[in-house]
Amino acid sequence: MKIGDVEVGRGVRPYLIAEMSGNHNQSLDRALEIVDAAAASGADAVKLQTYTADTMTLDVRAPGFVIEDPDSLWAGRQLYELYDEAHTPWDWHKPIMERAASHGMHCFSTPFDDSAVDFLEELGVPAYKIASFEMTDLPLIRKVAKTGKPMIISTGMGTVAEIDEAVRTAKDAGNDQLVILKCTSTYPATPENTNISTIPNMREAFGVEVGLSDHTMGCGVAVAAVGLGAVLIEKHFTLSRADGGVDSAFSLEPQEFRLLRDESERAWLALGRVTYGGTKAEEKSRAYRRSLYIGKDMAAGEELTPETLRIIRPGFGLPPKFYDQLLGKRVKRAVTAGTPVDWGVVS
Repeated sequence: MKIGDVEVGRGVRPYLIAEMSGNHNQSLDRALEIVDAAAASGADAVKLQTYTADTMTLDVRAPGFVIEDPDSLWAGRQLYELYDEAHTPWDWHKPIMERAASHGMHCFSTPFDDSAVDFLEELGVPAYKIASFEMTDLPLIRKVAKTGKPMIISTGMGTVAEIDEAVRTAKDAGNDQLVILKCTSTYPATPENTNISTIPNMREAFGVEVGLSDHTMGCGVAVAAVGLGAVLIEKHFTLSRADGGVDSAFSLEPQEFRLLRDESERAWLALGRVTYGGTKAEEKSRAYRRSLYIGKDMAAGEELTPETLRIIRPGFGLPPKFYDQLLGKRVKRAVTAGTPVDWGVVS
C-alpha cells in the first residue's frame, strides 16, 4: 500500500501515525502545535477525527447514552457532551492539513459518516482510517472504499467473520489498498490484554498487511508488534499529558513518540531474514572463537597433554571438537607456546 508517495509494508520502516483526536482541547493554536511537535518527533502522519456530536449520537440522557462504567476515563459523561468536547471543528481541518504539508507530513482523518467522507474528499486527503467501533458500518466502509484512497481499518473487538466482512466490502468496492490494525478497544489498554501474537495470524487469515492501533502506555507493545510484522503503528499524541484532554491519559508526549520512532525502526531493521553461520559483518569476529593451541614449548616427539594442548582464543587453530582426538598424539617438530595447532603439527 502507498499513502501519497510513501510505501507502507514490510519492506520499509514502520509507518507511524500520531493521532491528535481531542487533545487539541478546543484550541486551533494547540492543534497546530501538536502538528509541529508530531513532525519533529518523527511521525509520518498526523490523524484527525471528522465528526460532530450530531453525526455521532443523540442529545439525550436515555440508558446507553451516558457512560456508566465506573472504571472508564469518561465515567458519568453523556456521549453527546463528550463528542461535542472532543470533536475537531471542520473549519480547522484545512489549516491543520496545510501545517502538516509544510513539514512534508501526511494528514488524513477518520470519517464517521457519509458527510465527513464528502468533506474530506473536498480537502484531498491521501488516505482514510476506519475506527474500530465503525468497523461493522459496512455502508461507511463501502463509501470510503469507492474513493480509491488507501484505507486503514482498525479491528478492535471484531470477530474473524466481522473483519472478513469489512475487508471483503472494501475489496468488492474496488479497493485493495488496505492495512488492518490489531486494536484493543479499552482506553488505556493493558499490555496483557493486547494479544499482539494475533498479528501474523491476521495477515495470513485476511491476506492484507497488519499494523497496530495501540492504546497502551509507553512504546514497548508497539515495538514488540513491529517484531511480529506490524507495518504501521498508530498512537495518540499530545503535547503534555498534564494539560489534560479527553485522550491525554493514554497519549504519548513528543519525546516518547521520538523514542517510538527510533526503537520501532531498530526493531524493523533487526528482523532481517532467516540466516545461519554468521553475517559478513561478523566475519572478523571469527578470529575470537576458541581453537586448539600449543600451551607450552615442546620438543619434537613430545606428547600432547592437557597442559600442552589448550582450548583458547583466538581462533586460528583447529576447532575444539578435535581436542580428544589429538590428546596423546606427538608433535612432529619443536613448537613454541602460542602455536596454532593444525594437522601438520602432529604425527
